[in-house]
Amino acid sequence: MGTEARAGRRQLLVFTSVVLSSLALGRGAVYTSEPDVRVPEDKPAKLSCSYSGFSNPRPPSYADRVTFSHSGITFHSVTRKDTGTYTCMVSDDGGNTYGEVSVQLTVLVPPSKPTVHIPSSATIGSRAVLTCSEKDGSPPSEYYWFKDGVRMPLEPKGNRAFSNSSYSLNEKTGELVFDPVSAWDTGEYTCEARNGYGMPVRSEAVRMEAAELNVGGIVAAVLVTLILLGFLILGIWFAYRRGYFDRTKKGTSSKKVIYSQPAARSEGEFRQTSSFLV
Repeated sequence: MGTEARAGRRQLLVFTSVVLSSLALGRGAVYTSEPDVRVPEDKPAKLSCSYSGFSNPRPPSYADRVTFSHSGITFHSVTRKDTGTYTCMVSDDGGNTYGEVSVQLTVLVPPSKPTVHIPSSATIGSRAVLTCSEKDGSPPSEYYWFKDGVRMPLEPKGNRAFSNSSYSLNEKTGELVFDPVSAWDTGEYTCEARNGYGMPVRSEAVRMEAAELNVGGIVAAVLVTLILLGFLILGIWFAYRRGYFDRTKKGTSSKKVIYSQPAARSEGEFRQTSSFLV
């Protein structure tokens, strides 16, 4: 039997029951009894691949960490990088008969502690975004938010405990968006990562304060600015009335030049033709 493994991109799948998948071209058929394989990291994994209708399949070469057999390939020890879609392709010596089947391999890795970004304060009426993520879980984790230890529902308006809050929650991306922020949103927030393998892991709790816009502070700052500007204008006016600007002008050096038109003179005669007065 000839087999060839190709790893595809990592993706989130659900558990499926054992089915028979097959693809046949010409008179040959290639099939697998387990198209979705899930194995913990550092454990062996077997991807089944069987065939019929081939006179003399061509055997290929592969890495030392994989063993080929007439019923598929076996990884001696899988890592999270092995997660992907593998395709078993079978053809005879002449290449006239060809068949293939795909098997999804998911290497199970528990989630790590999530990293969260939560603002320490948010202005009531504004928009606030809280994020949560972790990079180790396989399959990828889903994220659940908690406020003061209580899990937040996807639809706040349908829950009496969260009906006063307006937010959207994406369990796939881990993003929690308050739009707008209300006074009720003040509290301690934590995020939990789960992927169905291992124990759920929570982040550290971070408190977010929802505060009113400080209109009084803004008005006070504007008044202080206007008062300082008034003092500046008054100081300039006072200096002008006292003549400080005139003294500055008098202190500067000035020159007065008197120029007279040269008079006609005979050849050989020399006279002063211009004078300067300083």
